[in-house]
Amino acid sequence: MAHPTQLGFQDAASPIMEELLHFHDHALMIVFMISTLVLYIIVAMVTTKITNKHILDSQEIEIVWTVLPAVILVLIALPSLRILYLMDEVNNPHLTVKAIGHQWYWTYEYTDYGELSFDSYMIPTQDLTPGQFRLLEVDHRMIVPTEAPVRVLVSAEDVLHSWAVPALGVKMDAVPGRLNQTAFIASRPGVFYGQCSEICGANHSFMPIVVEAVPLAHFEDWSTKALQDV
Repeated sequence: MAHPTQLGFQDAASPIMEELLHFHDHALMIVFMISTLVLYIIVAMVTTKITNKHILDSQEIEIVWTVLPAVILVLIALPSLRILYLMDEVNNPHLTVKAIGHQWYWTYEYTDYGELSFDSYMIPTQDLTPGQFRLLEVDHRMIVPTEAPVRVLVSAEDVLHSWAVPALGVKMDAVPGRLNQTAFIASRPGVFYGQCSEICGANHSFMPIVVEAVPLAHFEDWSTKALQDV
């Protein structure tokens, strides 16, 4: 959950998000080193009155400042491609949930449980109870088990939407007439908030996403009760 004055990312709640955080730190260190080197060169050029003839015309330094940036780009590209392929992997999901975007709410269908489906609307500000978050709470949360691969099929019924939960490292566009898929593993119990990340009309800001990860035994109890209610 993000909080005021937060500068970094939310705490990771899935292995993919942990990988993304590590890659962010890796890339940021490279940016810091490049920025420091460039700043040092600028200050040195401005403040010193001595001219080095070897720098003005030198094949060696030409080779260095051509090869070094290429090496740095490779050091950034390789881990980036690794994470990109990891994010596309969907291996033997234990649960499949279909998320359908509407103007302006989400519908969740648990395809492994027959007729289990429900709509998820934002709770209006005047109906919030103490401790709930404005513009983020919904009347029906998406419940998933912890430490189990979950596949999410994402689509839309009217316009473009985007199903995004930052703490889980998940963001997938919902396109009418198209079925996209993504996957995640919730590594710990908790409630994780997201919002539609594609401008979809007047109430774009009012269709939040809430994923609640619970232990498997609690998930089975919830699914049994939900099926009985249906």
